[in-house]
Amino acid sequence: MRLHRGTLMPETIPLVVGSEPWSLTVPADRAVHVRRASFVPPSAGAAELVRAALERPFKFEPLRRALTPDDRVAVVIDPRLPHLTEMLAEVLSHIGSAGVPLAAVTVVSPPGAPQPWIDDLPEEFEDITAETHDPDDVQKLMYVATTKGGRRVYLNRRVAEADFVVVLAGRRYDPHTGYAGAEAALFPALSNAETLAAFADRFSSAAPDGNRETEAAEVAWLLGAPFFVQVIEGEAGTVHGVVGGLFESGAEGIRQQDARWRGAISEEVDTVIAAVSGEPDAITFLDLAQAAATAARAVKKGGRIALLTTAAPELGPGAELLRKLEGPTGAKKLLANEKPSDWAAASLWVYAAKSASMFFASGYPEDVAEELFCTPIYTRSEAQRLIDTGTGTVLLIPDAHRAMITVD
Repeated sequence: MRLHRGTLMPETIPLVVGSEPWSLTVPADRAVHVRRASFVPPSAGAAELVRAALERPFKFEPLRRALTPDDRVAVVIDPRLPHLTEMLAEVLSHIGSAGVPLAAVTVVSPPGAPQPWIDDLPEEFEDITAETHDPDDVQKLMYVATTKGGRRVYLNRRVAEADFVVVLAGRRYDPHTGYAGAEAALFPALSNAETLAAFADRFSSAAPDGNRETEAAEVAWLLGAPFFVQVIEGEAGTVHGVVGGLFESGAEGIRQQDARWRGAISEEVDTVIAAVSGEPDAITFLDLAQAAATAARAVKKGGRIALLTTAAPELGPGAELLRKLEGPTGAKKLLANEKPSDWAAASLWVYAAKSASMFFASGYPEDVAEELFCTPIYTRSEAQRLIDTGTGTVLLIPDAHRAMITVD
């Protein structure tokens, strides 16, 4: 199979690294392009997209028609969403329009999530209750049901006891669940510590296949009829689309996410440049590891990967273990023995480091980049030099931490 090439003139391809524009030029006969669905950026803002998803859900009536003034409502949020506060305000306003008093609404965040959104919400929402899920507090957990596989499911008590549950979460690719958001924001995210520990080693570097016959989907079904507000992110902290609806809307959310972020190439390439956009404090090491893994799926064995970011997120125990090694050989076994909390992220990083030579532009000191099996680079011109001095094909991936690239 032949690679899809560009025009005869060199191509200048814009990337966003952190919040900085980097434009890199690739010779036309070396440039590889991802085959993906065409898309048009939305003209509406994040709040307007959420409002439309609540008023015109996927194969359902407006959300307010499913609510009564006596309902206790739990709103599960994803703290990593861009424009979270304005989207949450739209959800709360819509719930209030059904006559539900805001004092009967609890906003539940996943374990360890910061809550700056509380101070940013308008004063009209001051009566809501905010709770951060604690998987170790048995008083705040409730038994829901037993799955077909025999697992006893415990969930956050506020969520389990609510008359109605709304999930406002981003649709992303996830090494544990394949697709994050929707049902995965409920389970295992809001389960007990024992269940979370059992899921720690369930991750994969493979591309998800869109299958929704998962344990998370079963738990969402057992919980009743959660209303999902699925946010598909765009580039550089924007919102591309929002899908609202009951359980059946999950497949549409996945379809829209794949249409925006999934693509394919015909053959593996020699050099992959993977950019990560976003403010440094919003980027996690898992984001960087997922971007590296996205590049690794597209690169030839022994090729080159350049990962470009301005972030230097805190390293977890798994990443710190990697820094003590001479190279990625043996890292997989070490991580399996230690089972660190960031096991999935560290494993994705090892997968990339074993696939290709890695170059890393980041906010980390030089020694940290080197201890993560990378050659540090610092500037756009150094990234350009990797292209200019190399041979063979080149693929540039914007927002590689959100993308999913496969090889036919």
